[in-house]
Amino acid sequence: MTNNGDLTDPDLIPPHGGQVVNRVLLGAEREDALARAAELPTIALDARALSDLELLAVGALSPLDGFMRQDDYQRVVHEMRLGSGLAWPLPITLAAHRDTADGVKEGSAVALVAPWGEVVGILHLEEKFACDPREEAHLVYGTEDRAHPGVAYLMQSGDVLLGGRIDLINQPPGPGFEAARLDPARTRRLFRERGWRTVAGFQTRNPIHRSHEYIQKCALELTDGLLIHPLVGQTKLDDVPSEIRFRCYQALIRSYFPPQRVILALFPGAMRYAGPREAVFHALVRKNYGCTHFIVGRDAAGVGSYYAPYAAHELLRSFGRDDLGIEPLFFMETFFCRRCEAVVSVKTCPHEEAERVVLSGTRVRELLRRGDPLPPEFTRPEVADVLAGWARGG
Repeated sequence: MTNNGDLTDPDLIPPHGGQVVNRVLLGAEREDALARAAELPTIALDARALSDLELLAVGALSPLDGFMRQDDYQRVVHEMRLGSGLAWPLPITLAAHRDTADGVKEGSAVALVAPWGEVVGILHLEEKFACDPREEAHLVYGTEDRAHPGVAYLMQSGDVLLGGRIDLINQPPGPGFEAARLDPARTRRLFRERGWRTVAGFQTRNPIHRSHEYIQKCALELTDGLLIHPLVGQTKLDDVPSEIRFRCYQALIRSYFPPQRVILALFPGAMRYAGPREAVFHALVRKNYGCTHFIVGRDAAGVGSYYAPYAAHELLRSFGRDDLGIEPLFFMETFFCRRCEAVVSVKTCPHEEAERVVLSGTRVRELLRRGDPLPPEFTRPEVADVLAGWARGG
């Protein structure tokens, strides 16, 4: 393994904690680990843990080099800080039920197995420790309601946490996304090659619409480049599939963005729907990818009505500039106004709500199921065609 960090280039923002972690095994090192894994006890990973393994290995979660040990876990849950004092809002943990945890020993190695049975990594188990899922749910998600998808996941995952460094042996597949599988070392090289000193990152789990396009272009007015970084890990069952969302972004960039100023890459993370805390997490992760700015809209990383519309803005503002090292770009609610004949925000539009074209995700899915066209004021026709084709099963 080699270190991917580049702290000598003054044109690149330093990664969180100072260097980009690299836990990807290659060549003979990988072959040796794969052979050794066949003799090790195993832990089966679900989709979210598999995403976390990949993100840890490629350095997206720097400075973490593995699943959290107890000191980091406790401070993150209670203080949004790692044991070192570095800002970090979400626990990155590997949970197990007690009977599974009893089968592995501290100080030993454990083979990590994907849902389809392939060995994908090794955990160098340093600590096993009990956790309180209800406490974590209350502090991290702000609710213990099992209707919240993040809480539901937490409550069924087990109450023993396995902490330690990881090694990645086999990267999870991403059918159709290979060219866009850009790890932090690669995006940083691309930014350097393009001469971008300032880069805005955009996180999304939804199909692109005109409001997204508007705030992305506002960010481009302020920065040298834009990283459109749709999340393609696990989301709620009723979300539009990641490959369809990715095709929507490809269609939009082809027709409406200057290609030399935009990079489209996938983010293989899973959604936790942790609202404000997850918005901070998304910002720090994009800092690791090389972004200097991060776009934060209304109800960032939220779900349902669990979080106030601008709670993420407030939490991000509560951190000092040196804590985050990346500058948030805050946007209020945006929409198409029929009177203004443009996409605007509550800051710039004086007209009443009846003039606004705002469609919820539920409403979009309903229109698509019925075969009704999406309004051009809501989304570009090229994007609407991709979504309509998916809805028809094409």
